Amino acid sequence: MRTLLFGASGQLGWELQRALAPLGPVTALDRAACDVADAAALRHALRAQAADVIVNASALTAVDRAETERELALRINAQAPQLMAEEAAQRGAWLVHYSTDYVFDGRGERPWTEDDAPAPINAYGESKLAGEQAIQRLMQPAGGRYLILRTSWVYAARGGNFARTMLRLAAERERLSVVADQFGAPTGAELLADVSAHLLRAVHATPARRGGLYHVAAAGETSWFEYARWLLARASGMGWPLRAGADAVAPIATRDYPTPAPRPLNSRLDCRRVQADFDLYLPPWQQGVERMLAELSRPGA
Repeated sequence: MRTLLFGASGQLGWELQRALAPLGPVTALDRAACDVADAAALRHALRAQAADVIVNASALTAVDRAETERELALRINAQAPQLMAEEAAQRGAWLVHYSTDYVFDGRGERPWTEDDAPAPINAYGESKLAGEQAIQRLMQPAGGRYLILRTSWVYAARGGNFARTMLRLAAERERLSVVADQFGAPTGAELLADVSAHLLRAVHATPARRGGLYHVAAAGETSWFEYARWLLARASGMGWPLRAGADAVAPIATRDYPTPAPRPLNSRLDCRRVQADFDLYLPPWQQGVERMLAELSRPGA
């Protein structure tokens, strides 16, 4: 299959280039090659490639920025996916798109299922939900050749993310304070990319198969506070030169760390559907984080 990938230079896009390569030729476009916020440029890129699969790893993920730049968030997170869906539906191509636990309001403690009603509490979540809905509206009548993968707390050895921020701050400071009442599962971009390739291989093998909306996250759950403690304990054991170890991390409540955009407290995702439909095993979140630490520890990383 011939794949057109948007957002190629991001955490997920970088891993997707690797994971999708065995499936066929991949044309990978970063923002310099195609700014998805520019509708004309995006449409030109879509029509210039005879792709069997369109993979959208581009997004405005700066949650607080989305509060003040709502129009930009909608252009990137909602209107660009809609345009991709229009083109995919017309040519019978598959569309793979990534969404977020932020489409939910974060209440309760039960993991969210695909059937739970979304109720975003910030502009980022609203824009991502609008993107989901546009894809479903356009592609369900055209054969349902789409995969929307909701995930949470994405990290990688490259790019900006919570894990790398904690490692940097722990090397600079003697004490850290981390929110302890938000819960989810750190999910590696590498895992997401591998799952994406697995799903595409499965639907490609069965032409009549329809796609849909799925939750994909690493197994288990933790809080940002416990995640930071685990991360720093493992890093210290691997010889990282840290001033603040696990015992130097103090828990704080979300209300004590105000941000422009409110955050959901419950980011747990129920991933049983994707595991059952595609015969998948999702490993514990600790496994991927430890692998990332080992990768970062290599000279020159």
